[in-house]
Formats: sequence, C-alpha cells, structure tokens
Amino acid sequence: MTNDPSMWQRSTTRSFLKWLFTWRTMRRMLVGVAGLVTLYALFCTEETIRGKHAWDKYRRQLEARGEHLDFKAFIPKPVPDGQNFAATPVIKSWFPKLTVDFWQDDYARVEGKMSTGDFRHKLRKLDLDAWARAFNQTNLTHTVPRGPTDLQSRAKAAPRVLEALRADEPIFAELHSAIRRPYSRYPVNYNMEDPFTILLPHLSGVRNVCRRLQLKACAELAAGQSTEALDDVKLIFSIGDSLREDPFLVSYLVQVACIQITIEPVWEGLAVHRWSDAQVQELQAMFQQCNFVADVKRPFEAERAAGIQAVDVIRRHGVGYLGNIMGSGAASFLNSRAGNLLNLFVPSGWYYLEQYNLCHAYQTLLDGTIDPSQRRVFPDRAEANEHEYERNISGNPFAVVFTHHRVMAAMLLPALNRVVVKAAVAQTLAEQVALACALERYRLANGQFPDKLDALVPAFIAKLPADVTTGEPYKYQRTADGQFVLYSVGWNEEDDGGVPGKTDYDDKEGDWVWEYPSAQ
Repeated sequence: MTNDPSMWQRSTTRSFLKWLFTWRTMRRMLVGVAGLVTLYALFCTEETIRGKHAWDKYRRQLEARGEHLDFKAFIPKPVPDGQNFAATPVIKSWFPKLTVDFWQDDYARVEGKMSTGDFRHKLRKLDLDAWARAFNQTNLTHTVPRGPTDLQSRAKAAPRVLEALRADEPIFAELHSAIRRPYSRYPVNYNMEDPFTILLPHLSGVRNVCRRLQLKACAELAAGQSTEALDDVKLIFSIGDSLREDPFLVSYLVQVACIQITIEPVWEGLAVHRWSDAQVQELQAMFQQCNFVADVKRPFEAERAAGIQAVDVIRRHGVGYLGNIMGSGAASFLNSRAGNLLNLFVPSGWYYLEQYNLCHAYQTLLDGTIDPSQRRVFPDRAEANEHEYERNISGNPFAVVFTHHRVMAAMLLPALNRVVVKAAVAQTLAEQVALACALERYRLANGQFPDKLDALVPAFIAKLPADVTTGEPYKYQRTADGQFVLYSVGWNEEDDGGVPGKTDYDDKEGDWVWEYPSAQ
C-alpha cells in the first residue's frame, strides 16, 4: 500500500503558513513593521514641525501688523445694566432660547399671508390696505392680494394697522426708553469652547421688532403722524446699530437688514413729502454717520479668530468633532469607528496647517477689497480674489484634505465675498438716503429739485459722497415729471443709465437706483 502525501500536505497554503510562522520570517516582519512605525513617526514629527513652524511664522507676521487672532479679544466688555440698552426685560426674555416665540400678536398671525406682488424693486410703499384687510380677518387661510397704494387708501387703512400693532406698544415703549442708554451688550453666553456653538437668539428678536416698527412708522406717515413716525424710524436705526459690538458676521448682516428696514418709511415719507425740513435734517445726519465698509472689518476678523479657535477644539477632541461643524451627514461618519481611526493617522502639524491656510485664504479673499477710510469697495478686486480662492480649494477633495489642508477654509470662507457686496449695498443705501434728504431740503427751500448735485453744497450737505464702487460722484438726473433719478453704477461698475438689474441692488447687472414713482 503506497503512503502518498495527503492533499493538505501538498498544498501551497500549508507551505506558505509553514514559511510564515518560522522565526526568521516573523523576525523580518517585526523588523519591517517597526521600520514602518518609525517612518510614520518621523513623518508625523516632520509634519508637526513643518506645520507649527509655518503657522507660528505667519501668526507672528499678522500680530506684528496689529491683527487680533484670539477670539476673546472680540468679546464685548461687560456693561452696567443702567447703561446697557440690551439689559431691558424684553430683551433678556429672548435668552437663552434659540428662537423668539413670544410673538403672539396680529402681526405674527397675518405676516406669512401677505402678497409681495410683482414688483421689481424692494423700495416701494408698504401695502397698508392689504395689511388692514388681513388684520380684519380672524381666520386667515389664504394669501391677501395687494390693494391700492394711493394716499387716500393708505390714510383710510392706517388706523386699523395702528390698532393691530397696539398690543406691542409696551415692548416699543420699553425699547424707546432703553435706547437712550449709551452702550449695548447683549447677554450672549460667550463661555463656549467652540465659538460656532454660541447661540444668538437676539437676532431673531431684533428682526421681529424692527419689522413691526417699520409697518407702524409707515402707517403713522399715512395718518399724518410724522413726529411719531420719525421716533420709530430712529428706534429701528438704533436697534440695528446696537448689534455693532457683536463679533459675528451674521450679526453684521442683521444690522444691515435693519438699516434696509429703516429706509422703507424714510423713502415713503420723502416720496410723498411728509417729512418737515427739521425732520429731514435729522434723518440726513443719522445716515451720514454710517460707515458699513468700516464696520465689516471687525466681524470679518472675529470670524477668522473663531475659525482658528475651532481648529484648536478639533485638535483636542479629534476629527470626529469636525462633523459637528460640517453637518449631520459628515458627523455620522466622522463619529463612527472608521472616523475615529483617522485620529491615529492625522499628524498634529496638519491642524497648524489648517490654521495657516484658513488665515491665508481669508487674506486672499479680502485683500484690497475694501477701504474703510474712503468708504470704498472694489468689486473687480473682490471678484479676482474670489476666483483665486476657488482655484486654491478646487480639485480633488482628497488633495484639499490631505495635501493642501484647506478643510476649514473651504467650509468657513466662501460667503465672505457676498458679505463685501452687502456692505457695498448698505453703504450705497445710506449715502443715497443722505443725498435724497439733502435734495428734499433743497426742494423745500426752492420749490423744485436742483439740476445738479453740486447745488447742494454747502448749504444742504457739506460734501457730496462718492460712489462706493467707483469713487466717482453719484449719477443724478432730473426727470420730466419734476422728480429725479439718483444712482450708483453698481457692482458691475458700468453706467446703465439708471436702469436697475433683475433684482433690487443686483450684484450682476444694472445700476443701484433711488427714485420715486411719477404719480403720488
């Protein structure tokens, strides 16, 4: 009987395992693994040294220029309640809630049912007739169609609108009294490890108050109550201005929105000549003090500092924390076992490179785009910077994360250029209001608008402001009906003859126009 070797004994698998588990082979493998670990340790050490050196050098350069990179430097200083506008009971009631839900008035009931109509420009008369009809319906289930906007119809609707807003009068009265206080420091909880987790419930409250005051001021103008309307306009302006110390870009954008809310009743009063000369002078002085181009610098810098601190938080907690910033989809992966394994393979130097590239991208986007002292914005430079930024973060996502280290820059900075546009629009509106007030004062003194803006200097305005986007004088034309068209050439820096774009203050085409309808 032949003792042939079994199939297992003849198999290559048995031969491989026999070779694999020999002492010589195991020793070689251990040496190889130790070599790889050593190489990776050297790689991590090199990356840490490289990243920390790059960040420390760049940080010193920024700090030598007087720039603040610590988010704590932007937190508003404490203010005694007696001097703090934001220390009123109604404002304190907004905290620490995420949303302000105490608005149970008629305005909240009907606001979502108001028709915006097919209007090209935002600057138009609020439809008081539609608001009055909406307030008269107890169970409003449909959109309220627009009504007539002539002076008689508006005067008839105004008392019903004011009656509906009377429930909010205690809030308005409290804020009117508090606005005399010289400082504003909202009770925001800044003691958060990650600045991007700080809650800002007051922004919703500010918007809600200002919208109601806007409607109230417009109704007061229609009812011939210009003194009361002016008080409410000044309150809206002051409430918006109270956000100036907030170290957040979103607070700046709400401040800009409040100024735009303020302008609606100002425009309406100028369009129908409801403001007296003294009132127009007061409005003019109020808007001439605006410098939204300068105001945007601080929240920009605070946003950068918040990003730097957020990277430190991720370094401490691991890449899983990044999912909290990126959103639920990313969070589910980064907080999984596979995501947590990434912590073992991410050199600490990469976090330093993230901070370096975040600041460098910030500089790339904003360099040369604004001049606060001249109240200028440079659209061509902003567009060029945005294209360069997009080139830097475009391409393979793997390269963005593991080679270029621009994760935080890609997440946090793309909207900066849009904020520059909004700063330009806000400054343009403020200067157009000031010029419109000076023009109205000229009309009150001379019976008609001037043929040229130069006629306003120096009796009605000390110096003509320059177009925010070009630095040249604002364009001005008299119209055949005795009105005028005042405009900036807009973001495209092209004179379109006073023709606006597809939307109000379009950032693609058309001029930024201030004008009144022909028939009042």
